[in-house]
Amino acid sequence: MVNVNELTLEEKAALTSGADAWHLTGVESKGIPGYMITDGPHGLRKMKRSTGVSGLYDTVPSTCFPPAAGFANSWNPELVREVGVAMGEECVQEKVAVILGPGVNIKRNPLGGRCFEYWSEDPVLAGRLPAALIEGVQSQGIGTSLKHFAANNQETDRMRISARITERALREIYLSAFEYIVKHAKPWTMMCSYNQINGVFSSENPWLLTKVLRDEWGYDGIVMSDWGAVHDRAASVAAGLNLEMPPSNTDDDVVIAVREGRLDEKQLDRMAQGMLDLLEKARPAMERDYTFDKDAHHALARRAAQESIVLLKNDCGILPLAADDRIAVIGEFARTPRYQGGGSSHINPTRMVSFLDALAERGVDATFAPGFTLDDTKQDGALTGEAVAAAQNADKVVMFLGLPDLAESEGYDRTDIDLPAKQIEVLHAVAVVNPNVVVVLSNGAVVSVRDWQSDAKGLLEAWLLGQAGGQATADVLYGDVDATGRLSETIPLDIEDNPSTVNFPGGEGYVDYGEGIFVGYRYYDSRNLEVAYPFGYGLSYTEFEIGDARVEATGPTSAKASVVVTNVGDREGSQVVQVYVAPNHASSAVRPCHELKAFAKVHLVPGESRTIEFDLDDRAFAYWSERYEDWHVEAGDYMIEFASSSRDVADAAAVTLDGDGKTLRLTDMSTIKEWLDDPVGSAIFNARAAEFEEDGSTFWIDDEVNAMFFLTVPLNSITTFVGPKGRWFKETVLSDYDAAVAR
Repeated sequence: MVNVNELTLEEKAALTSGADAWHLTGVESKGIPGYMITDGPHGLRKMKRSTGVSGLYDTVPSTCFPPAAGFANSWNPELVREVGVAMGEECVQEKVAVILGPGVNIKRNPLGGRCFEYWSEDPVLAGRLPAALIEGVQSQGIGTSLKHFAANNQETDRMRISARITERALREIYLSAFEYIVKHAKPWTMMCSYNQINGVFSSENPWLLTKVLRDEWGYDGIVMSDWGAVHDRAASVAAGLNLEMPPSNTDDDVVIAVREGRLDEKQLDRMAQGMLDLLEKARPAMERDYTFDKDAHHALARRAAQESIVLLKNDCGILPLAADDRIAVIGEFARTPRYQGGGSSHINPTRMVSFLDALAERGVDATFAPGFTLDDTKQDGALTGEAVAAAQNADKVVMFLGLPDLAESEGYDRTDIDLPAKQIEVLHAVAVVNPNVVVVLSNGAVVSVRDWQSDAKGLLEAWLLGQAGGQATADVLYGDVDATGRLSETIPLDIEDNPSTVNFPGGEGYVDYGEGIFVGYRYYDSRNLEVAYPFGYGLSYTEFEIGDARVEATGPTSAKASVVVTNVGDREGSQVVQVYVAPNHASSAVRPCHELKAFAKVHLVPGESRTIEFDLDDRAFAYWSERYEDWHVEAGDYMIEFASSSRDVADAAAVTLDGDGKTLRLTDMSTIKEWLDDPVGSAIFNARAAEFEEDGSTFWIDDEVNAMFFLTVPLNSITTFVGPKGRWFKETVLSDYDAAVAR
């Protein structure tokens, strides 16, 4: 293994920039090749012309698994890991050392143009599932690149906008998934985001790339830039960026900065050594011959798609479809599926099966009418007439609605969350002649259902399902498999209900994250705001009971919880047990009413029961305290809620924790209440207050209202309220306290 000390300054500088758009720089003098890296969060996107960034869709065929917007609804880490293994196998075949994904940025607002590529509005779900994907890929000796680090939550002005966020919101919401993945899955590489965070570009942010990522989280992999995100090579290396991509022909800037003393060569050595370690780690897989099984990977993509579909509505038991139902299929998406998003994640699938293809495989003779055109440039009255005629002669109508390709993509944000109006017009016309309508949605981010879902008895949120989506949709509609997907994000009634909409997407070079930690269900549930469908929601073809909740403390800041899940229906199926932690005590911080902290997906046959256990560590109860500049678990009571969605809590149990014992050192700016709440401070304060009154002076205020106000006064201001002796009181209390805590 080559050590960085064996290299020239020029070789070290070259290692910190790519050889071209898709290759790492090797060290020719040491016989170290530069391996290929490619896009592809939900499959391998290997360019046929491997040196440039043009020809976005000119790629080798690979399995197109469901994008994260769909796959996240599986809530199934084991299945996600299987997909990761398959993706790693395809990388080995194609001699790709690192696949650029997954992206785990939080879905702050449904208008985000790249929401189809991200997992959830919740950092626990957005951490656990991608961690499993990374473990799967890297088990094959292939690296991943966790992205986009960090706070890249919109496409508008993404290459320069400054996200203005409190540290608490960063720690609890926007960094939390990254932290979990770094500590548990250990990605080989990470990709920094384009944007600035509080005025500093991510590519040259030492707080982000060194203090938090490496010093606090213990990350030992490399950090690369997003394509074109580097503005100052020397500053980026100094901040902790190992690799600029693609190259900008500025290696000399790094060399000169070292020679002029503006960049510590030891820091360059650390960054270059990381690149050498990555090349060495990738070598075994790159020297191994392998051919992946296309049929097996397609079958896996089908299973992944099945578990990504969410059954939102099933009035009158319209689903599953019966084999002898006369079916009319309406909607161009049934023939021309939208199965992935646009931009750098676009996969060239090994095969493509539409819903109509899947029906043909089943021998179903369904009537089809496109109903509308995908470009939505015009509504042909004849298409509507054909759709109505088909619906009139059917027992049931399966209608495919969704967003066209251009509605959502990398590079720009959406302007609303509505389906195209012309599609809704066709739905209304069809529902008039046949009330037995099942709508299947194809979309990469949530769409509003409020104004039209009454026209449908059945509603499937099918997202973007990858190359086997047509088969998976048929499998769920006909009940070959249970509907096991659960929403990974809230579907609001209106985009204006989202707390970030008022600041989205910002302007004049910045965007304020004014909602703080109240993202997604944390806001909707805390406000008890009506939503179309809550986070975690999804119906099944069977029924489950969740009960016998138990919880016990296992330490001052941790607990063990358990619950029994029973399939009380008449067919096998899967339930996702969601565990929310709700503080049930007066907190010194504003906190959401509850937060997801654990989950488990369990498959049960009719009548089967299973006890599910959960270990809740200190982070399950903690919040980020900007006073302590650390995570803090308060002493007090907590409710552990076991739920099938954030709004459907089936059972709960309480636990009392002693907390982490952290206390702030009291100062002259601490309030009277803070002094009285502190064991040491209150003893000193009360003793000196009694001494204050020995000569007949009045210290405490008898009037109840004014007494409550008095508690909010800082010690430093006490002279305003108690007269000339106030200065003596303040100085004596502070002196006594300093002496007490020094002992």
